[in-house]
Amino acid sequence: RSFYEQKILQKTFGRWKEWWTLCRERKLSLGAENHYRHFLCSLMLKAWRAYVCQQQGERNKYCVAESHAKKQKLLRTWQCWLIYVDVQRTKRGMQSVALAFRERSCLRVSWAVWRRQHYQKCTGHQMNILALQHWAQSLQFRAWLQWRELYLYSQNEKQKETRAVIHHRHWELRRCLGAWLGYLNLHRVKRRQNELAQELHRSRTLRRCFSDWRQLLECRRRIRAHQRDLEKQAARIALWRVFAHWKHYVVLCVEESQQCELAEEHYRHHLLVLQKFWNCWKYRL
Repeated sequence: RSFYEQKILQKTFGRWKEWWTLCRERKLSLGAENHYRHFLCSLMLKAWRAYVCQQQGERNKYCVAESHAKKQKLLRTWQCWLIYVDVQRTKRGMQSVALAFRERSCLRVSWAVWRRQHYQKCTGHQMNILALQHWAQSLQFRAWLQWRELYLYSQNEKQKETRAVIHHRHWELRRCLGAWLGYLNLHRVKRRQNELAQELHRSRTLRRCFSDWRQLLECRRRIRAHQRDLEKQAARIALWRVFAHWKHYVVLCVEESQQCELAEEHYRHHLLVLQKFWNCWKYRL
């Protein structure tokens, strides 16, 4: 009865130990999932901040470019207006001189011919100046359009590069997490196989001891039937053998418990080393 109660206690302790290990692994997996979610949220926040800063920089550059273009247009308009004022002043001076000359010479025909020619020359010169100004403005506008296209193209390329880097980091993180989960599943399967092998070994040992005890009981019955005088000596021999087998079984149980403790200590050290490497890997990442 004491041996039966000890076996029940051993089985209960094994079931409780298995339940405690499963709860601990479940807590570790939940902690890993929470850490992975927080890490993804931090990555998304960093990417969003970089994108907002980049958009603000682009807006500032675009405002600077627009203000520069407006200043250039205002400068060109001011220069054209100054040229027009100078031309008008020159024309007025020439007209006053021509009027004085006409009044002095009274050569109306010659004055009319000269004034017509002079007006044609001034008109042609002014048209040439306006054409040159229009050509310069069109060249500057084309150059500004080309610069804007190149700037937008470079910004798009930078965005593509940043997205590719973020995608590569996500892929590497998923691959590492998948490998770690596969290792945990393999470790669980191996531990379950070892527990089943230990349980099978214990059941075989119990069956062998029970068969030996039954054989000894049959021998005792035969000895009682044939030799009544040697009953006490046979009983002592049988009891000594049972005690030896029980002692050997107790030694085996002690060795198995020591091996289990060593295995638990080795697994605990292995988890500590694995946690250390996991922290180093997260720090490097």
